[in-house]
Amino acid sequence: MRRSSPLIGAIDQGTSSTRFFVFAGDTGEVLTYHQIPMPRLYPQDGWVEQDPMHILRTVEEAMEKVVDNLEAMNIDYKDIQALGVTNQRETTVVWDKETGQPLYNAILWLDTRTAETVETMLRKTPGGKNKDYLRAWCGLPIATYFSAVKLRWLLDHSDRVRAAVEEERALFGTVDSWLIWNLTGGAKGGVHVTDVTNASRTMLLNIDTLQWDRRLTDFFDIPDQILPTVKSSSEVYGVVSNAGRLRGVPICGILGDQQAALVGQGCFQRGQAKNTYGTGCFLLYNIGSHPIISEHGLLTTVAYKMGPNAAPVYALEGSVAIAGACISWLENQMGLISSSKEVEVLASSVRDTAGVYFVPAFSGLFCPYWESSARGTICGLSQFTTKAHICRAALEAVCFQTKELLEAIHSDCGITLDRLQVDGGMSTNSVLLQMQADILGFPVVKPSMHETTALGAAYMAGKALHIWTNSSEEDSTPMDTYIPTLSEPERDYRMSKWKDAVQRSMNWMRPGESVRGPAARRDANSNIMHEGEGLFGSFPLGTYIFVSIGMVIVSELLDR
Repeated sequence: MRRSSPLIGAIDQGTSSTRFFVFAGDTGEVLTYHQIPMPRLYPQDGWVEQDPMHILRTVEEAMEKVVDNLEAMNIDYKDIQALGVTNQRETTVVWDKETGQPLYNAILWLDTRTAETVETMLRKTPGGKNKDYLRAWCGLPIATYFSAVKLRWLLDHSDRVRAAVEEERALFGTVDSWLIWNLTGGAKGGVHVTDVTNASRTMLLNIDTLQWDRRLTDFFDIPDQILPTVKSSSEVYGVVSNAGRLRGVPICGILGDQQAALVGQGCFQRGQAKNTYGTGCFLLYNIGSHPIISEHGLLTTVAYKMGPNAAPVYALEGSVAIAGACISWLENQMGLISSSKEVEVLASSVRDTAGVYFVPAFSGLFCPYWESSARGTICGLSQFTTKAHICRAALEAVCFQTKELLEAIHSDCGITLDRLQVDGGMSTNSVLLQMQADILGFPVVKPSMHETTALGAAYMAGKALHIWTNSSEEDSTPMDTYIPTLSEPERDYRMSKWKDAVQRSMNWMRPGESVRGPAARRDANSNIMHEGEGLFGSFPLGTYIFVSIGMVIVSELLDR
């Protein structure tokens, strides 16, 4: 059955899963999708990787499964006329353009192996410790988070990467570049591109000119020839040329995942903001057509550029490294819960945290602190504490960190929000959203469209070909609104205790320090992939603060 309006596909390649969606261009409705979980690899403490070939295979498989779904629905898959891509940002891939093979595993955005690299880079700044030295050019601090630091680490530690770069065989990209290069032909003519939103997360893009900046590439000593061409977020980059059934469909939209959620939430006006609760937590605030360099630890980033000739729109962003990942830690590392859904049940079974504060700084602290020395800390444990209190404190930590991000945005822009739009996997947790409203002191709104990230990518692709005709894409009708119930004095008290707990998490690990002492480290050139190494292997030992109060209390918690 052919439809009267075109269909638009969206690849949503995230940290935890790969998904492919098909949207109706006239209504914005999701017709079908397929999701495939993405495993993460933890070769050493603080290292987080994924296999780039597995990322690619999951995308291709998801696309084919959705075609099967459409055929089962009696919808002609040839009605898909455009594809958009949204992806986990900062994650760094380097591959051989002659063989098409990755030269190393993808180093994920939350990986902290580059702490020593950051220290080396800081020594090149005036005074030897100015992490904001490059902000005026790229809008970002020198931190483990960003792609240039990860790329510098690969050049310093991987013989395969270094040799390929010297022989001009290497290409670098974030996940969008890796996928599009492969989908458009790979070693047989693949297109090597990225968009301004992903490029703005590398530390190599000039935030004003939106081009690679020689001062930045020279600072990190990164050769220009390995970098992708920077494009807008909405234009035709190439067509699918692999053997799949979507061969010939143009790829014409790219957005980093958080920018895609901003677009999908309809935050097109200056002063609108959204917060995505996923593996991490990411708050983006639309600041309009001129960048603002934050003085309070936020990131200046490109929100979107709606076509080659369109003016860019910028955002201030606050990033929290650990949100949903903390719930996974409670389940997989600590065994306190049997599934993520149990957190909401346990958290709702107690009226508060009984004075427990959980700072999940497993990979340091991002905005507004940018402190890689911090490690996870739980304060206020007593014999009264149960795992329900721990679970509630884990959710509350996400809310406190979001509040800190909004405080920083207010300090930079002088504008106070009257509501916060939310999305992401954790936004299905009503306890979390009520706690968030209580801690913020204003309403939290969850929109009717759940898949805002994929929607943003589809929107950009559809606009490039003028086939997105849904007239209501900017009307984000709320499904649920959460009204604050906490008094202001109690809100302020809890926030002050949280800030005290954060200070206690600081300065736990020094650059280059290993939780196992002088034990031999993995050979970076081997590129061997390992699964998680057990309870005390996947995260630094400093996070397991239960040990400091005795294993007796741990066993009591597990029994309750």
